[in-house]
Amino acid sequence: MKNLNIYFSILAISLLSACMGTGEIKTRPAALASIGSNPMEDINKKSIYDFKLKSLDGKKDIKLSDYKGKKMLLVNVASKCGYTPQYTDLQKLNEQYGDKVVVIGFPCNEFGGQESGTTDEIATFCKTNFGVTFQLTEKVAVKKGSEQHPLYTWLSSKDLNGWNEEAPKWNFSKYLISEKGELLKFFPSNVKPMGDEVLAAIK
Repeated sequence: MKNLNIYFSILAISLLSACMGTGEIKTRPAALASIGSNPMEDINKKSIYDFKLKSLDGKKDIKLSDYKGKKMLLVNVASKCGYTPQYTDLQKLNEQYGDKVVVIGFPCNEFGGQESGTTDEIATFCKTNFGVTFQLTEKVAVKKGSEQHPLYTWLSSKDLNGWNEEAPKWNFSKYLISEKGELLKFFPSNVKPMGDEVLAAIK
């Protein structure tokens, strides 16, 4: 009976995640492409390259400016979500397309309390279960509000990024950044990291 209860609890979490994670892929308007060689500077907006975060272990700064010249896929992640198996595809994306795109995971506990573990627990879970080698940051808040990390404020404020207002509605929401620091696309949770939509956008 105990095992059955655990099974139904996990199933309920997975179904809830599936419902919350659906949404629309959003793409940077083509009209912005004509602004100039670096649109974010030309329209006088703060650059994504101004942001830095602590690594998951707290031992180093992750400076987004270090990734100029490559695309970045920024993903808010969690260990107990129905979408957690996407770690497999994120790692595969990192291994197969690391010359084109930098994958960065942002642990977040705002959706269903699904990332409640300590730093060590998160690191061990990701390494043991999915062999994660891509960069993970400190825990952050991604929902709009007073606790939202400044990077996610930039990602979800059109006055800052030029066009997008979409903030994550669930774990494993994805933002694609161009080689020049432009926000290109927003992918909701249910879009797979190795799916056609993401691969077409990074190639």
